[in-house]
Amino acid sequence: MNDLAGKHIVLGLTGGIACYKAAELCRGLVKEGATVQVVMTEASEQFITAVTMQALSGRPVYTSQWDAREPNNMPHINLSRQSDAILIAPCSADFMAKLVHGRADELLSLMCLARPIDKVPLLIAPAMNREMWAHPATQRNMQQLADDGATILGVGSGFQACGETGDGRMLEANELLEDLVAFLQPKALAGKRVLITAGPTFEALDPIRGITNHSSGKMGFAIARAAREAGADVVLVAGPVHLATPRGVRRIDVKSARDMLAAIEGEATRADVFVATAAVADWRPATHSDQKIKKDGSGAAPTLAFVENPDILATVAKSARAQSGALFCVGFAAESHDLVKHATAKRERKGIPLLVGNIGPLTFGQDDNQMLLVDAQGVQELPRASKLECARRLVAEIAQRLPRP
Repeated sequence: MNDLAGKHIVLGLTGGIACYKAAELCRGLVKEGATVQVVMTEASEQFITAVTMQALSGRPVYTSQWDAREPNNMPHINLSRQSDAILIAPCSADFMAKLVHGRADELLSLMCLARPIDKVPLLIAPAMNREMWAHPATQRNMQQLADDGATILGVGSGFQACGETGDGRMLEANELLEDLVAFLQPKALAGKRVLITAGPTFEALDPIRGITNHSSGKMGFAIARAAREAGADVVLVAGPVHLATPRGVRRIDVKSARDMLAAIEGEATRADVFVATAAVADWRPATHSDQKIKKDGSGAAPTLAFVENPDILATVAKSARAQSGALFCVGFAAESHDLVKHATAKRERKGIPLLVGNIGPLTFGQDDNQMLLVDAQGVQELPRASKLECARRLVAEIAQRLPRP
């Protein structure tokens, strides 16, 4: 799956050491299927060559508004009209100030000013020293650019080339790529709050051992990313997994089923959609040893007793907000056999409008999935696809089912 297939992106470079990241960003854009037209300011050529960017983009680089390759000698018009988006990365403090005042004394600023504002979005990835970033003038300029319709992608924090540490670093190439993909996705959940659970739970026996399952959390994290791409404010409650938090998603880490329920109850009062993707343990040990349970040499195994964990999905589904329709609940059923039968029964038992079924052993830890959608109208089988593609399809299905204002 190429998230940017068919998209034409103008990648603008201004003066700054972060230009080295633009090379990786350009490569990432191309790998995702985009065609990339690089436009460089004179200052950016002090940090990276046009030859490098041409090699990575596969297209001639533009550096001057007087480029004779354009028959009408108007690259500032032609390049902007051909693009689906203009991304300036890195964008220096000086260039931000130039855009605010509508100055257009070289090709990149001229092109930004000449672009059709309602058709060609402008995205800005600032990059500068921490003091420059914090300066009131820069903050005013950033706010004005946002008011004028540009999208500010924010900055990273850490060690800077000048030797100082703080905010102002350009975001990494993979972060910018994820932000651009998200920006171009349909905003079917704009203004909605989405609460998602993901991964396994861990029910401790002692300080060393516990009971868990094979859930990797990948499906829930993919849904969190897809919901954020669709414009939602997303909270992800994650069991013990080793996955990076999707961009723009607020994450709450938990371990046990009871921990997860406590986190969910605190967030569900503000959510519009609840997606219970986590593989929550049905049972937990009745007792927990403060010390490691050790062998005593007799060969006798310890006797374990279990108690039932709270049913998180059923608890939320029975809440007043869910019963009134203010909270749309989606459940997941990971089965080992008879998927349609078990998934249908689970949806009715939980009392939820939509349930997603899959065969657990075929999806746990994998990068793809095959989902079965079960609602009051029946069963719909979706084709096997990457988990992110499945998540986007599910988000679209949820959006269609939400009550219209």
